Amino acid sequence: MPFRLLAFPPFCPIFKHSIYVMKINRYFVVPAVVLAAQFSWAQVKVDPKEKLDPIVKSFVDEINNNSQLENMAYELLDGIGPRLVGTPEMLAANEWSAEKLRSWGVESNLQQFGTWKGWQRGITHVDMVYPRVKSLTATQLAWSPATKKAVEAEVIVLPKVSSKAEFDAWLPSAKGKIVLMAQYQKIGRSDEQIKEFATTELYEKLKAEKEQAGKDFRDYVKNIGYDNNTLPEALEKAGAAGIAISNWTGIMGANRIFGAKTSKIPMIDIDIEDYGMLYRMAEKGAKPKIRLEAQSKILPDAKSFNTIGMIKGKEKPEEYVILSAHLDSWDGAQGATDNGTGTLTMLEAMRILKKYYPNNKRTIVIGLWGSEEQGLNGSRGFVADNPQIMKGTQAVFNQDNGTGRVVNISGQGFADSYSYIGKWLNGVPKTVRDHIKTDFPGMPGGGGSDHASFVAAGVPGFSLGSLNWGYFGYTWHTTKDTYDKIVFDEVKNNVVLTAALAYMASEDPEFTSRTKRVMPQDEKGETVKWPEAKEPRRDSKEYK
Repeated sequence: MPFRLLAFPPFCPIFKHSIYVMKINRYFVVPAVVLAAQFSWAQVKVDPKEKLDPIVKSFVDEINNNSQLENMAYELLDGIGPRLVGTPEMLAANEWSAEKLRSWGVESNLQQFGTWKGWQRGITHVDMVYPRVKSLTATQLAWSPATKKAVEAEVIVLPKVSSKAEFDAWLPSAKGKIVLMAQYQKIGRSDEQIKEFATTELYEKLKAEKEQAGKDFRDYVKNIGYDNNTLPEALEKAGAAGIAISNWTGIMGANRIFGAKTSKIPMIDIDIEDYGMLYRMAEKGAKPKIRLEAQSKILPDAKSFNTIGMIKGKEKPEEYVILSAHLDSWDGAQGATDNGTGTLTMLEAMRILKKYYPNNKRTIVIGLWGSEEQGLNGSRGFVADNPQIMKGTQAVFNQDNGTGRVVNISGQGFADSYSYIGKWLNGVPKTVRDHIKTDFPGMPGGGGSDHASFVAAGVPGFSLGSLNWGYFGYTWHTTKDTYDKIVFDEVKNNVVLTAALAYMASEDPEFTSRTKRVMPQDEKGETVKWPEAKEPRRDSKEYK
């Protein structure tokens, strides 16, 4: 899912049976013994008395007896790793997914929608070297400039001033220093834990103090005349040796990693515990020093691709059912639940559809989008570049919010969505559909994930909303979004749902209605507008 920015407010080639990784160590072979040991024996249970369509029943049997989810997750997440737009890893993931589709007999290709600044992450190593020695938990932000050699410098905090004039007068003091730019967090415990153990009075007191501290910091940044983008630029221009933030999620151990806002000096994120220690030392006059080594490569601009796979329809080849998930990720971890799980769901559903639904009436498409995290660019590019497909699209099914079983489907503002989604859901095993709450006609999604690109163009696009499993606090864009956070039992459930919905939508004798609902009025009494279709960002020139 796309990102929000920190603290004021929160920053907030081809191969067979092996995996394309990097130029060095290009193939990463998957040991059969390892895969067998990791296979999950979880079953998607169905009522034996339920009379399922034989093809849907075959979907269930396949996912229970021959799931490829764990194998693919290992190849994609452990082998290739995170998939930041513009990196060699993103291209590797495009090529891996296209070849995976071809290996199943699915026609596939890479469709370019733009370019992006090329970059590749290297190591980040940060140590406090004064007044004592301690290795710190930190990582450089995406696209951060590298250090030519390790930088050793004093750490300082922002000054206690109340105007831009005062701050600008202080700026020369940042020369040669590493500046702690994020808000200091007095307590590094989650709100949930505080609520569990504190008295009611203490909880309310700590909550109020935290809210006030957040407001005070936001006011401070506003008063000195800067923001998330301009403050790092000003510090860099003043000669700072580096910038450190701590984009803490509020859950112990999890920090969000987005993009650097500097062009020459490194910008890093430090875990709350080490950041807090450095902050207190600097504030108390201990003049802590850190040694920072951040290796990365600035590469030529890279082409940005979507991976597109297609199973041609046998009766209505000019009508389409699209399986949708973004392939890219932020790169603080592995991009496992954002959006490895969505990618795996759609790939596995496509494999099963190809195997057990040979006479598909409509063309079934899989779109694995690039650069979703920078504003739905891949899916917006696909919509803009493929008008004939948009004209003939029956439905789009998108998944992008974690590892949990799908529990929400909205009609996205299409007035007649109840009639066709309801009909299609009736073909889904009861044990799978009973978890799902529907909302018809619902409201059109204006952003958040790739279904919105289609909805804005008037194409029926539906988000398969998952149970969050702590998604937004713990794994969304964080340093903890790793393979081990995937609950494969839940993902199998979603594969069955997706494959069944695609089958039902393909078989439906009627083309879906695109009639839009009568939009409600907002609090000002004005009619809410349907989201406008937006052009994708085709390059990174103006991106911040």
